[in-house]
Amino acid sequence: MKQTFWLPGLLVVSMLVVTCQVAQRTSQSAGQNTQHVSHQVDTVPAFTVNPSPAQLTPEQSLRSFRVPKGYHMELVASDPMIREPVAIAWDGNAKMYVAEMDTYMQDVDGTNEHAPISRVMLLEDTDNDGKMDKSSVFIDKLLLPRMLLCVDHELLVNETDTYDIWSYKDTNGDGVADAKRSVYQIGKKAPGNLEHQRSGLDWNLDNWIYVTVDPVRFRYKNGVLQADTLASGSNGQWGLTHDNYGRLFFSRAGGEIPASGFQINPVYGALEFPDQYSEEFTAVWPIMTTPDIQGGLNRLRLPDSTLNHFTASNGQSIFRGDKLPADLVGDYLIGEPVARIIRRAKVINTNGKLTLENAYKQQEFIASTDMNFRPVNTYTGPDGCLYIVDMNRGIIQESQWTPEGSYLRPQIKRLGLDKNVQHGRIYRLVHDGMKPGPMPHMLDEPASKLVTYLNHPNGWWRDNAQKQLVILGDKSVVPTLKQIVTGKTNALGRLHALWTLEGLDAIDKDLLFQVMKDEDPQLRRAAVWIGERYVKQGDSQMIDKLRELKSDPSYDVRTQLVLSLHQSKSPAAHALAAELIEQNAGNEMLASTQKSLLKNDAVKTYGSRLGRLEPTDRNRVLAGANTFKTLCATCHGPDGKGMAVGGSSMVAPPLFASKRVVGDKDVLIKILLNGLSGPVDEKTYPDVMPSMSANDDEWIASVLSYIRYEFGYTGNFPPYVRPAGTQPTGSGPPPEMVKRRSYKPFVQPEDVKRIREQTTGRTRAWTLADLDKVGE
Repeated sequence: MKQTFWLPGLLVVSMLVVTCQVAQRTSQSAGQNTQHVSHQVDTVPAFTVNPSPAQLTPEQSLRSFRVPKGYHMELVASDPMIREPVAIAWDGNAKMYVAEMDTYMQDVDGTNEHAPISRVMLLEDTDNDGKMDKSSVFIDKLLLPRMLLCVDHELLVNETDTYDIWSYKDTNGDGVADAKRSVYQIGKKAPGNLEHQRSGLDWNLDNWIYVTVDPVRFRYKNGVLQADTLASGSNGQWGLTHDNYGRLFFSRAGGEIPASGFQINPVYGALEFPDQYSEEFTAVWPIMTTPDIQGGLNRLRLPDSTLNHFTASNGQSIFRGDKLPADLVGDYLIGEPVARIIRRAKVINTNGKLTLENAYKQQEFIASTDMNFRPVNTYTGPDGCLYIVDMNRGIIQESQWTPEGSYLRPQIKRLGLDKNVQHGRIYRLVHDGMKPGPMPHMLDEPASKLVTYLNHPNGWWRDNAQKQLVILGDKSVVPTLKQIVTGKTNALGRLHALWTLEGLDAIDKDLLFQVMKDEDPQLRRAAVWIGERYVKQGDSQMIDKLRELKSDPSYDVRTQLVLSLHQSKSPAAHALAAELIEQNAGNEMLASTQKSLLKNDAVKTYGSRLGRLEPTDRNRVLAGANTFKTLCATCHGPDGKGMAVGGSSMVAPPLFASKRVVGDKDVLIKILLNGLSGPVDEKTYPDVMPSMSANDDEWIASVLSYIRYEFGYTGNFPPYVRPAGTQPTGSGPPPEMVKRRSYKPFVQPEDVKRIREQTTGRTRAWTLADLDKVGE
């Protein structure tokens, strides 16, 4: 998330520019749903021109929602039982754990934000009425907890500013954790503000646990997390989910990207399509004016002064429950807390390539006129309904983007939004005539009973039954699982049984060969995916069986063939992959998948390129690369060429071969220390480069060393540069040209310290004009 500075005289204009066209848009767009959706959107409550910033009661908030006809919101929990909720997790018995960021932006300056006084709450619904009636402080005195995962009777927790993950357990049944142990520990401080750190801990269908931001995934083995590196990095920012078939869906609020990373698994590399959703998809449709936007007036839609574009997309989920209408199953849901909406998108598979479309025409699935409605996470619940975590607060922007001189700060103060803190709501979306399903008791049941849940119509049950079976490690159910896989139950149940066998290390080739002939394409795809372990070993029998699938009618299967075959060093596997690419030369998905795999290979060999450097320089570039890929790439693109996913314009200037990148390193240091605003190379971007001065000198030196090393020298620079005003003469290197000095990309911490001291007291972002004047 970023900020844009505007003239003070313009601040009030956006709130006044409201005309009769507001009502006209509301009436025209109501009911203009796409062909994919059978429900109309209610037109009550009406569009609100001057929303009140006052803190509403839960009952008032419930009346503020516009949802499709037949749907309605119910309150599950609210303050004072919970406060500042950001994430939830259910254990196998449907006890709900709630991560609270109790110190998040308690005033406009974020005072004491990193005080270790946040909590994880344990909530229970003892009378099964859908509302939590029992609570306890499960863990106290935490530093902004951000990731939760239930494993058997334990809860895994990660806090802000650390990579470490701990397991907590209540051994005496009083609702308070009394046992703590480390499951992943590297003892290193995580850099960046809390908006740029990881989220997730999503146990996917493939039995790997994924997170955002960091280039790592985990396997839960013997009570600890075993890490596996993702060569091309991870993806996303706040929020991570998966669909029925193990596809991961990320989002990047910092780059204003509502969905990314859903084409291929990140272990194979990165693949995005510019048209994986349209420019129209990036527009959002609030039902109230939106005064508290940090992007400035260019983020307002005139004449109704509503947010016009995703700026804070987060907390996504794929709905996989069984107690809401069937046409919602498989849809992508993502919150936009600045717009006070939740988007519903149809996920469309065209020859293996996924695209997203808004399910409604210029409207949203869920929208609110409550100014404090801040949806930060969504989930499919164990009862088959949709759950929504609402921080329900005034400020939803880190203090790095609310300083003196920002656009957002006076809006917050004018509306008194900084006073709305220490609240929070959890809602569930239900449907008329559809009773929420019963809650599970998986932690009390044997493996033989858990196996029966793999066929459950609610994806939550299937996921958690698979997870619990893998954690228990009881191989007495292996024969039953194999019978399910080859039996006549529904395909999703057989798919989970197959992956449960994988998690129990009970896969055999003969079973995979049988599944490769299954009539369901997702089972065939999974058999190829799991069979990758044999492909890596160069198993000729497995490669021969994969050859039989090269003309599979499903492009999902063909794509997985390309992905899995690429993991082998076998000439036969590479030859088969080449045949597939040639045979499908007109298929965009397969061709792009192959390119992504090759890029991923290049990333894996990047170490040999760095090997020529001095150890200090090499370590600095590596540290900068990690920061860039997890933070800067959100706006500047992983290749430094800018980010324009979904048909939108560039969100930040490209860095690749930029004259500033290859120029005076002092200029770059100044930009990182104080930020950059205004046009860049005669082009205006939607937001400014924020100050990174909160980071230490080594951090800034490493980021700039990586940028100058990776994007400055491209290998194509001429060895000479002509002085201004001279003309070429003769052939070869002309005498009037001077030899370019050897390009030295590395920035030292001492350089940063020197510039920091020179610019002490500066609070405004630089403009290029400012920097030019300083250099004169």
